[in-house]
Amino acid sequence: MSAGQSWVIGLTGGIGTGKTRVADLLRELGATVECSDRIVHELQARGGRALQAIADVFGQHYVTARGELDRERLGQRVFSDPNARQKLNRIMHPLVREELSRRLDRHVAAKAPVVVLDIPLLLEGRTAGGTSGAPLPFDQVVLVYAPEATQVERASRRDGMTAEDVLRRVKAQLSIEEKRKLADVVIDNSGDWASTEAQVRALYQGWIERPPSRP
Repeated sequence: MSAGQSWVIGLTGGIGTGKTRVADLLRELGATVECSDRIVHELQARGGRALQAIADVFGQHYVTARGELDRERLGQRVFSDPNARQKLNRIMHPLVREELSRRLDRHVAAKAPVVVLDIPLLLEGRTAGGTSGAPLPFDQVVLVYAPEATQVERASRRDGMTAEDVLRRVKAQLSIEEKRKLADVVIDNSGDWASTEAQVRALYQGWIERPPSRP
């Protein structure tokens, strides 16, 4: 790879597709990975920048006596109420994007060969017109794919949720088939892990062997 050029990859998927496992493998292979869900947790933690804004919009009863966000209660609200979900997104998306952009700039300046931004709702943001600020400069958007039935089966087994609860969360996001149409690269994780791992390794090898194509 030419000196100073970093691949900037947007990694996305859906509930139960295996995106987190793919992100972990990319990290093992040498990619620098930033996870938007972890940033959300940091912003929503006690003293975090988003916690008071959430309390102001949804009510102080969404904050526990210990001054922490009641994540389960808020999750139940936003996954059953599209308007509440939009309100939460308006709070969180600009803050998360700002922090991702700051970290991306730091990694690119440090000449990291591959920077992966793990963003579950990346394609939802694009179809909705994005959030405030300029779009993040991805060289490729990579989708980790599994069909909806597989998503529900995996997530209910992993999280101990009912299939109905998982399906409600799946339906709150852009469908996995629509995401597949919008992505630049699709990693098919509908089969066994060995097949998925081979796809990820080949993709990563291709990144480090050539620089990204940019105008």
